[in-house]
Amino acid sequence: MIRRLLTAALFPALMALPGPAAAAGCLKGAAVGGVGGHFVGRGHALAGAAIGCAVGHHRAAAAARRDGAARGRR
Repeated sequence: MIRRLLTAALFPALMALPGPAAAAGCLKGAAVGGVGGHFVGRGHALAGAAIGCAVGHHRAAAAARRDGAARGRR
């Protein structure tokens, strides 16, 4: 009960905060990580989604840097 009240109280405040504008790779990574975490065991889907989001964003940023460097060499 307290958890629901706390969530209901904090939700509007958290939604008012500005989020990152470019979350490239995060959604795809979170989906893959969530599915992987689901198959690992109970309660691991959220952790898998969080880690998948971080890894997906890192890989997208690395690919963007690599593409930018390749365009600069031409």
